[in-house]
Amino acid sequence: MKDESKKKLIVGFQGVPGSFGEEALLAYFGDSVCTKALDTFEDIFKKLIGQEIDFGVLPIENSSTGAITEVYDLLNQYDCSIIGEVCLPIQHHLMGIRGASIADIREVYSHPQGFEQSSKFLKQYPNWKLIPYYNTAKSAEWVQKNNQKHMGAIASEKAAKLYNLQILAFGINSNQHNTTRFIIISREQYMDEESDKISIVLSTPHRAGSLYRALRHFAENQINMLKIESRPIPDKPWEYFFYIDFEGNLNHPPVQKAIQSMRKDSTYFKILGNYKKTV
Repeated sequence: MKDESKKKLIVGFQGVPGSFGEEALLAYFGDSVCTKALDTFEDIFKKLIGQEIDFGVLPIENSSTGAITEVYDLLNQYDCSIIGEVCLPIQHHLMGIRGASIADIREVYSHPQGFEQSSKFLKQYPNWKLIPYYNTAKSAEWVQKNNQKHMGAIASEKAAKLYNLQILAFGINSNQHNTTRFIIISREQYMDEESDKISIVLSTPHRAGSLYRALRHFAENQINMLKIESRPIPDKPWEYFFYIDFEGNLNHPPVQKAIQSMRKDSTYFKILGNYKKTV
């Protein structure tokens, strides 16, 4: 009889092997888990809720281009919890098939973030057609499959090796300290005494001073707010959800007091997770 306790965890990421999501997954979990490549960010949430994977890894913000807004929206839409985070240095490279040169390139494929993070380099080649694709690694895979000298991809060095592509320009990202923060999500909330970062989402009444009244509880309880990000509320023009990261542990009395007070001052309030911060 099979010992279920020895069953490997299954962790989902968006893209194909060689993607930055896979690199973040391996950085957090190591190579002792089974990895599952999925087509979209939402697929990760769906597979997690459907118990087809045990955890998911998603990018949530980049140091150069900011928030991955789709992921914020999905965190609010699905009943999943953030249980960890990992920051991954991101280096983008331009690649093509073996024997190609930069002079051959007319089309470049990548995720929109890949284009945005490499914008300074790409401005040197205004005649190139930039074609958004599902994922950086999937772009490399697509170029390999087509085997055309005029097609290039912006992706990682690992993707170039996996898909036998030649790197035509190294380190083309505009910010050489380019970093993406990835979150780890689970069906259940995991936390311990080392958990020192909390993520929430809330909305407040649409009137003057309402957001201030909700946020003042951080200062009143000596809690350091790390980040706030706004996203539109569907069907309510010019009203917003506010995604907030702050330091603390849900078991600590000042945090409990602040959260209780913020709930009262909010029209909507949801805890997204309490986990160990890396930044």
